[in-house]
Amino acid sequence: MRDYELMCIFNPDLEESKVEDIINRLQEIVNNNGGELQGIDRWGKRRLAYPIKKFHDGYYIVMNFKGNGALLKELDRIIKLTEESLRHMIIRRD
Repeated sequence: MRDYELMCIFNPDLEESKVEDIINRLQEIVNNNGGELQGIDRWGKRRLAYPIKKFHDGYYIVMNFKGNGALLKELDRIIKLTEESLRHMIIRRD
């Protein structure tokens, strides 16, 4: 397994409970697909460098985890299906 970092930007108008639901769902995906969650950093609302889907702010979340290719594909698929997601990126950490 390799170390990865997931950064997600969500709709800034979401309620805190909805954000927690999304984070819990991502945690379950990591745990159910043989991954190991190392930490979640909630950056909160921040100004975007440019508008995305007509939003000027976004709610940022950074998740560090260990996993394999199947886990990455599943995370990517689920985040793309999540309507509240504005952008996301998964990178491999050294």
